[in-house]
Amino acid sequence: MITQTKETQAALTPNAAWELLKEGNKRFVEKKQTSRDLLQQVKETTSGQYPFATILGCIDSRVSAELIFDQGVGDIFSARVAGNIVNEDILGSMEFACKLAGTKIIVVLGHTSCGAVKGACDDAKMGNLTELLSKIRPAVVAVEEPADESQRNSKNINFVNAVAEKNVHMTMENIRKKSPVLKEMEDNGEILIIGGMYDIADGQVHYF
Repeated sequence: MITQTKETQAALTPNAAWELLKEGNKRFVEKKQTSRDLLQQVKETTSGQYPFATILGCIDSRVSAELIFDQGVGDIFSARVAGNIVNEDILGSMEFACKLAGTKIIVVLGHTSCGAVKGACDDAKMGNLTELLSKIRPAVVAVEEPADESQRNSKNINFVNAVAEKNVHMTMENIRKKSPVLKEMEDNGEILIIGGMYDIADGQVHYF
């Protein structure tokens, strides 16, 4: 597997970048990961990096973007925060990744059985986590079913996963609303902004 160069990055379209991610996840699920000399890639990226994708994912230890998309050193920018939400720091990082460093796709990646989403469903309060979970709470409110309050908590995994998916959609909306830079790039066809859910049970990423 080649290490990304300025030329290979420039030759990729946003859709081609998406295909690389889909193919990588397929290899991961089928246990056919590409053989890489990671230390050689370390050497090859010493003078510069040319990633093709930016992944905004959760800090969950089971959802390492490089692993689940079967990518090597220098292939992706990986932004991770509990609940895969955005703030001005993450938006600025993604603007750097796309506008200045040339990545062709942003994937907002949620996952099943997300602990941060469970906390938001339960309206948990604890230190700085309180403020973080408040950014997920709008997704909790936006999921209307079940209406029974006794079912709208972390014990109902179907509700948790529905909120996690809604949170991905709302994060994508926030990226477009709060970053004119990225919105313009998407409108011009320079990047894709897509969402997906990683299933912690089988390793598959499902896009929407």
